[in-house]
Amino acid sequence: SLSRVFKKTSGNGHIALYLGKRDFVDHIDSVDVVEGVVKVDPSGLNGRKVFAYLACAFRYGSEDLDVIGLSFRRDIWIERVQVYPPKDGNSTKSPMLESLLKKVGDQGHPFSFQMPTNLPCSVALQPGPNDAGKACGVDFEVKAYIANEPDSADEVIEKKDTCRLVIRKIQFAPANNKAGPKADISKQFMMSDKPVHLEASLEKEIYYHGDPITVKVKVNNETSKVVKKIKVSVDQFTNVALYCSDTYVKTVCGEEFGETINANGKLEKSFSLTPLLSNNKEKRGLAVDGRLKDEDTHLASTTLSQGDKEMQGIIVSYKVKVNLMVSSGGDVTVELPLTLMSPKPAG
Repeated sequence: SLSRVFKKTSGNGHIALYLGKRDFVDHIDSVDVVEGVVKVDPSGLNGRKVFAYLACAFRYGSEDLDVIGLSFRRDIWIERVQVYPPKDGNSTKSPMLESLLKKVGDQGHPFSFQMPTNLPCSVALQPGPNDAGKACGVDFEVKAYIANEPDSADEVIEKKDTCRLVIRKIQFAPANNKAGPKADISKQFMMSDKPVHLEASLEKEIYYHGDPITVKVKVNNETSKVVKKIKVSVDQFTNVALYCSDTYVKTVCGEEFGETINANGKLEKSFSLTPLLSNNKEKRGLAVDGRLKDEDTHLASTTLSQGDKEMQGIIVSYKVKVNLMVSSGGDVTVELPLTLMSPKPAG
């Protein structure tokens, strides 16, 4: 039985869309099937048919510009199916579809979609404090509509003949956490024959949102210069891959530590920092995890992929940066990849 059902009825009341859940998990090698039921009152169709689509689209903020005929959605992927009159015979139905059909009754007609594995997850780019309209980002929607053809340029589908529900595609952290990354660098400075050696490491590969990240730092200063302070930060890299590919970098947390390492001195120390969305509310264009209503969210999760697939939309990654400030010498920097995600819910 279903704990809850999500329902949207068209303006004219002739069709209603039912889903058993709105969160669909991307398991990297496959994605949960998106399935639902459309309740159809045939007396209101006037000989037309009922279709459903699932679309993954990039949305460009403000919707009030639609009036001038500019489309502010760009479909990354879309699939359409005919729901009524039903096309295929008695294919096997999942327990969720069976429960939905039982709930909806005789006028219910099922549909299902299988997303490919190279689509982005639901993610929004945070609007600035004074931006109006909806946030930019990637979203997924299921829409049922009455029409003669599934997709005809000549046919205008009226709003009252449609009903839509936004759904969310999410990834969770893999269950097995591996050892964290390590990076090191030796840098020589002018007038100094020996280098500053910097090594940094993370204790594990994956961190959950809200957890402190401990960065282990080792410094061997073989020069005659003084290391004045150490700066540790976490950067979010948002790759927006649409017509072309642009990457935006935003520092989501950073701290300076007044650690002095004198000439020929050494240091071995751990520094802790916690990237939180609550400390970045004013940052325009920061990627945050998609949400269905105005519930709380967090920094966008790292996008996991199979590596060889060309992904479109918004791809998110993070790096930890350790930076030594050297007196009258400049700086020494290493970077470590960071995976920031939510754990898979129990059950």
